[in-house]
Amino acid sequence: MRVIALTGKGGGQIGEMLADDDIHLCVPADRTARIQETHLLVIHCLCDGIDALLLGVE
Repeated sequence: MRVIALTGKGGGQIGEMLADDDIHLCVPADRTARIQETHLLVIHCLCDGIDALLLGVE
């Protein structure tokens, strides 16, 4: 199973556990609020892409 990991501050223990074929989206910031804001944007973009692929929504 391929894993998509959203992390921050270098990835921590999760980043070290990922396999070569996993996807690691690490936000290079120290502030938790900035990391969470970026994760929220990434999640919205992923959902928009999935909608477009499955439903043909532009």
